[in-house]
Amino acid sequence: MTRGRDGGQKKHLVPSLCLIVLFLGFLVLYYGSFFGPRGQHANSALEYGSRISRTIGWSNVDNGEVGKSEESIFGQEDGEDGLIPKSFPVCDDRHSELIPCLDRNLIYQTRLKLDLSLMEHYERHCPQPERRYNCLIPPPAGYKVPIKWPKSRDEVWQVNIPHTHLAHEKSDQNWMVVKGDKIVFPGGGTHFHYGADKYIAHLANMLNFTNNNLNNEGKIRTVLDVGCGVASFGGYLLSSDIIAMSLAPNDVHQNQIQFALERGIPAYLGVLGTKRLPYPSRSFEFAHCSRCRIDWLQRDGILLLELDRLLRPGGYFAYSSPEAYAQDEEDLKIWKEMSALVERMCWKIAAKKNQTVIWVKPLTNDCFLNREPGTRPPLCRSDNDPDAVWGVPMEACITPYSEQNQRDRGSGLAPWPSRLTTPPPRLADFGISTDMFEKDMEIWRQRVENYWSLLNAKIRPNTLRNLMDMKANMGSFAAALKDEPVWVMNVVPEDGPNLLKIIYDRGLIGTVHDWCEAFSTYPRTFDLLHAWTVFSDIEKKGCSVEDLLIEMDRILRPTGFIIVRDRKPVVEYIKKHLTALHWESVAIVDAEPNSDSEDGESIFVVQKKLWLIDESAKDVA
Repeated sequence: MTRGRDGGQKKHLVPSLCLIVLFLGFLVLYYGSFFGPRGQHANSALEYGSRISRTIGWSNVDNGEVGKSEESIFGQEDGEDGLIPKSFPVCDDRHSELIPCLDRNLIYQTRLKLDLSLMEHYERHCPQPERRYNCLIPPPAGYKVPIKWPKSRDEVWQVNIPHTHLAHEKSDQNWMVVKGDKIVFPGGGTHFHYGADKYIAHLANMLNFTNNNLNNEGKIRTVLDVGCGVASFGGYLLSSDIIAMSLAPNDVHQNQIQFALERGIPAYLGVLGTKRLPYPSRSFEFAHCSRCRIDWLQRDGILLLELDRLLRPGGYFAYSSPEAYAQDEEDLKIWKEMSALVERMCWKIAAKKNQTVIWVKPLTNDCFLNREPGTRPPLCRSDNDPDAVWGVPMEACITPYSEQNQRDRGSGLAPWPSRLTTPPPRLADFGISTDMFEKDMEIWRQRVENYWSLLNAKIRPNTLRNLMDMKANMGSFAAALKDEPVWVMNVVPEDGPNLLKIIYDRGLIGTVHDWCEAFSTYPRTFDLLHAWTVFSDIEKKGCSVEDLLIEMDRILRPTGFIIVRDRKPVVEYIKKHLTALHWESVAIVDAEPNSDSEDGESIFVVQKKLWLIDESAKDVA
């Protein structure tokens, strides 16, 4: 009897143990390493993210569909559901460099079926609301306030980006060198070991530009550097009044874009994969690829055709690669096929010397229209909007120029710096008059002047470098800062008028984005975020306001600033989160003097505190 009773218990025990093992296995698979340092914070953060997503307007957490809130959260009193948190969880320190929509762990855990040969694993894949790490990302141990511009172009604190593998891997190419507690950037690259400055002058010399200056008397202002490494090419262009969008994926050369941004050089995490890059057509005068390891011939030349979409009439593509000069059979074959492709695209060789070839695009559509019938690649269909970019697949077709480009035999843009304040021709696409454009500039000039007066007690001339305008409109916030030693990432909402092409036509840079999702950058990237009605907009879309606050904290550097310009209830709501976010109020004023309206705008300036988990911060001037 005793043996039978034991056997019965064992029969019940075995299935129970199996269920427990399966459940624990599921947890490990779902949340990552369960027993890592401070793993309980990561799990509680995930649970917190799911709860917040439900309370702030995600109507269907199970399938991630966005549903609008029935009533505004702004102005509500604190409720029993914990709507206003006293504190946020701190992320596991393994997530100190988390980029939520470019997280390889998420891809592994969710088992997304991606084509690695097409670089889909380097494209954006955002977590569903219930899988978000709604926690504050800690800086690495010993974090220091970044070195200031322009000194930062050449050196950064090693402790801020504790990764030295690139210094060892690229030691013969002068990418970067470890020197004591700093990482130094001699200005080299895979193709230009002896310095980007000499290489840039060489490119200008190949094109016979005056004084070997690549800006060509202001005609070249915006540049796309594909596969940019640590962005020394873009960094050295700045002294020539050229601004580059330095682009690279979060690939085997991890942290290259993080180094670029820590240096104060404009950069963005992106890849030529299956989706269009988040820039409108005809945004750049010059594209550059130096040993960028891209197969330009794949899929009927679709990647080269994406560059073609982005280049302006008469734009250049500088290509420094073995195919341009090597004599072995494989390189000769690639060169022959690539030459044939660009000829069918109506590109011509502007210059070819040593290891570099520079192609130039035609000024008009004439060459396209005179090709033999059936020539590939074809022209894009008339219903193919070349400026639709958010999540839009690339197509292997040639983007023809507009009637205005054809008429003007080019882009019709003024040279820099006049370009910044000259109404660009594409304003007509939006029905914006010259008077409206000029009024917008004046309004934002006054607003920025007011902002700086509020910040005056907190900043010095070199305090700010990397800025973001989260809702940039026509870019007049950035234009008003022309004489400051800063650069601005101008962000245009993906669901509004695509004014980003106006921003690029003014000689500025930016990207399209949806603030219901995380931005494609590393933590601790920007010194200042400007949020004009961003919170009001995101609430209308039914997205989580607290998610946005946490995302802004992620991308803001410690000691950095946020300027919120929004309705008064929005500002009051954000004020309730200051303690939980480790932010402190700097100033709060009415946007319009003598405005008592509840819906009137307020300006709220906050500063992010520098907090470390284990060590005190060390401030550096």
